[in-house]
Amino acid sequence: MACGQHHQAHDALAVHFLPVLFHEDIRLESIRRFDELRGGSGVDAEFVEDLEFFLGHVRAALAGGTIETPTPISKAKVFPLCADRPPELDAWGAVRESPPAMLDIRVIREIPALVQERLKDRGGDHWKLVDDVLACDEARRKAETDKQQLQSSRKTISKQIGQLKTKGEDTTAIESEVRSINERIAALDAAADAASARQTELLLNIPNLTHDACPVGSDESANPVVREWGTKPDIAAPLDHVELAQRHGLIDWDGGIRVAGSGFVVYRGKGARLERALINFLLDTQAANGYQEVNVPHLVRRECMEGTGQLPKFEDDMYGTDPGSDGVNSLFLAPTAEVPVTNLYRDTILAEADLPVRMVAYTPCFRREAGSAGRDNKGIIRMHQFDKVELVQIVHPDTGFEVLEELTQHAESILQKLGLHYRTIELCTGDIGFSSAKTYDIEVWAPGHGKYLEVSSCSCFTDYQARRMKLRFKDSDGKNRFPHTLNGSGTALPRLFVALLEQCQLPDGSIRIPESLVPYFGAEVLG
Repeated sequence: MACGQHHQAHDALAVHFLPVLFHEDIRLESIRRFDELRGGSGVDAEFVEDLEFFLGHVRAALAGGTIETPTPISKAKVFPLCADRPPELDAWGAVRESPPAMLDIRVIREIPALVQERLKDRGGDHWKLVDDVLACDEARRKAETDKQQLQSSRKTISKQIGQLKTKGEDTTAIESEVRSINERIAALDAAADAASARQTELLLNIPNLTHDACPVGSDESANPVVREWGTKPDIAAPLDHVELAQRHGLIDWDGGIRVAGSGFVVYRGKGARLERALINFLLDTQAANGYQEVNVPHLVRRECMEGTGQLPKFEDDMYGTDPGSDGVNSLFLAPTAEVPVTNLYRDTILAEADLPVRMVAYTPCFRREAGSAGRDNKGIIRMHQFDKVELVQIVHPDTGFEVLEELTQHAESILQKLGLHYRTIELCTGDIGFSSAKTYDIEVWAPGHGKYLEVSSCSCFTDYQARRMKLRFKDSDGKNRFPHTLNGSGTALPRLFVALLEQCQLPDGSIRIPESLVPYFGAEVLG
């Protein structure tokens, strides 16, 4: 309930709603403590003043013995898990949650035209969803307002019924009016729920707003090169990784097809040892850069996929399992360690002193790669299952884009230590990922293919993922705020494997093992 609109009702609310607010199911499932949201981000001063006025009357009622409660008022969980707006009480006093704001709903309300322009820069029709979101928002809020007015009328009429019964007068007609009001309230509840569900669906399908300085362009041809490192190796008639792998028995393509089908391979002998050496080298390098290694499940819940933005847009690219009675998959094979690692802090409030959080994880990754027909799929360049080491950071929102530069350097350090030539590009608005506000791609040179291959993508998601995951931190003023999340491949293994074979091939067809990798592989030459 928006307390500022109903000062006169505070005494009645204190008596009428508090027994329900302390009902065990509601306390556990629907509401959270006042003390947390009072300092939360996005709560305006007028609302806090109104709420404290209301709670003053609640405390007075409790002190006077009007209400008995098993829970002290200072611990009352009287707010929904969304810090973007005041809570609204339903017909029975339980708190109704507004939809999760993937983009801040206040921004969409206040500057819809600017939001639409920024979405247009991405290409596609996402910008058209903004008007639909606002229509749902208005319908939901109107239904709540109309319901509150009906609740007020019902309360007045209920008092009249009591007075009439005291006098022994007939209340049949007026009780019928109350039943009619109850039916109208139920209809408004249904309308509000439908609008809220639709708004949530729309918000889940609107991508993040790109950074102000993000290059504007329609596709990868508009991605500027930011820097290059090293030079292309001078190799006469270089072999590609398929020929090199076959010569040394590193990869068994037929075995992968026999076991799982196309898009899967088996590493054998020195190939398996090289893959393991690279994984350990990547993990150790990033641990030295200040990341905590984590080993996470390879299956993730649906809400985790929604939290980092893979769902609902990219569900066709994912391997889902464990469908419910509605046929909707509840678990997915992780498409990237970004999902389980970032979601370790889903529904969490961190202390400001906990920031930054830095984590690194190795996982196999699983993707259907739907719609990739016609792209360069030769060898192990594009796989349904591949190994990857992922970097994840959760940082203060004032430092997100600065940390992106640091994280990108950490990913680049892998290629520098291996002595592999690469370039770094910035993705334009038409090529950037769904959840990202700013992204750098690191592309390593593959001389056997005569082209650069993306080996790492490093992104800052601002507070977009944090809002979806309800990940917050309490700042020095005691306010709950959304942090920025970042991640980057540190790096993907297949294309690193490809580049190492092709850039380090010797005239006799053997492979020179980079000096930094020798302790992990156990030899200076693969031959």
